Amino acid sequence: MWDGPLKGRAWLWEVRDSWVTDEGRARMAESSTLPTGFGELEVLAVGMVLLVEALSGLSLNSLTIFSFCKTPELRTPCHLLVLSLALADSGISLNTLVAATSSLLRRWPYGSDGCQVHGFQGFVTALASICGSAAIAWGRYHHYCTRSQLAWNSAISLVLFVWLSSTFWAAFPLLGWGHYDYEPLGTCCTLDYSKGDRNFTSFLFTMSFFNFAMPLFITITSYRLMEQKLRKSGHLQVNTTLPARMLLLGWGPYAILYLYAVIADVTSISPKLQMV
Repeated sequence: MWDGPLKGRAWLWEVRDSWVTDEGRARMAESSTLPTGFGELEVLAVGMVLLVEALSGLSLNSLTIFSFCKTPELRTPCHLLVLSLALADSGISLNTLVAATSSLLRRWPYGSDGCQVHGFQGFVTALASICGSAAIAWGRYHHYCTRSQLAWNSAISLVLFVWLSSTFWAAFPLLGWGHYDYEPLGTCCTLDYSKGDRNFTSFLFTMSFFNFAMPLFITITSYRLMEQKLRKSGHLQVNTTLPARMLLLGWGPYAILYLYAVIADVTSISPKLQMV
């Protein structure tokens, strides 16, 4: 006799939980209320850290771009790859600046469409940074380990490939393969890993193979071959393992978090740790 009402009540609870995790999170991000798990001081601290990161990143990468434009000796095909990386990292810093401003405002003021744009722009520049690091590694291998200099048309083609490929992969979440959504703090947007469903899993593994595993392999292999060549000639004056280690340090935590979201319930990780 009570079976129907109980099922109806259970269905209502499921609807309510779904609203809280999806639409509710969006509304909370666009309001001035503090997100669950964060205090006033913690939100302020996140905003200040992001602001320092954004301003320092913009300043240092702008110096690189300015040096390339003003110094004729630096305007070479190999340094064009460095310029591309500086532009990508400047884009990441701009994305971080938006997140910092929203964190200091304690809300996301740009709506759901702004969230999609923010996630897309951040993902494009992040992928361009990772792939750009691999392009620099290959360019240096070509410079030191072959008898021919890197040509301008080769460097330009490589830069275009990096940016077009990054845009290609970052567009998929806008088309339904993957999804951009608010991060736990609700003041910035990124690839949504909270669901861990088949859609996310298939996109993650395909994207990460072409945009993380392959660039990392190219980086490690290029510098290892370069090290062998320079060691034989007695001119090894650079740390050839540092770029690969920095690539892992910079993007490895994201890879671990996304992988954890595939094999386990990511909500078991506290929102504060996810933001870190």
